[in-house]
Amino acid sequence: MSDDRLIVALDVPNIVMGLDLADRLGEAVSFYKIGLGMLTGGGLALANELKQERGKRVFLDMKLFDIGATVEAAVKGLAQYDLDFLTVHGDPQVVRAAAEGRKGSATKILAVTVLTSLDRADLDANLIVPGDIHEITLERAARALDAGADGVIASPQEAAMIRALPQAAGKLIVTPGVRPAGSALGDQKRVATPYQAITDGADHVVVGRPIWKAENPAQAAQAVISEFPAR
Repeated sequence: MSDDRLIVALDVPNIVMGLDLADRLGEAVSFYKIGLGMLTGGGLALANELKQERGKRVFLDMKLFDIGATVEAAVKGLAQYDLDFLTVHGDPQVVRAAAEGRKGSATKILAVTVLTSLDRADLDANLIVPGDIHEITLERAARALDAGADGVIASPQEAAMIRALPQAAGKLIVTPGVRPAGSALGDQKRVATPYQAITDGADHVVVGRPIWKAENPAQAAQAVISEFPAR
């Protein structure tokens, strides 16, 4: 039985492998994420196949960032694919342009706060303002929501703080960096279990490698779902 709180990241090279994985997952998964790594391997065609032919929900994780007019045009074009979620960087001017571009569609704009693979040392290397990474994430979330985002992407370690923001009422929180109990962390640095992420206020969790690298991906997906608290 699927549960759309789980979004499976199709982090495979091309549409052929993506469809094969979707076949193996079958009815165990109803929501998929397609990211930049798949873009040149037929990612948009895969999104269309999953959405229109298989009745799945689709999250296109492009993390768009550019001048306002370009972001608006890109979002307007992508919204024609009837996507459920689309990501942009959480800078307010980018979010405002994206919100303008998706007008007339049901696509939800999610703002990336601070990537879950980053820690304070990474922010220092990138010349990001000094301060606690959780506080920076919280402030970026608040500004993105004020600018018109439908929700935010943040690590599960910040989900509770973001959910407590006045601006977060009725908004979505989607958390990558989720690892089932006992899973390897990989390149993620700010992680939590599926249970903790949902309990702390996330609406959806994104899980990739622990599922698609499993010998039985459908069984691995069901194991993640079994960790969720009851609705």
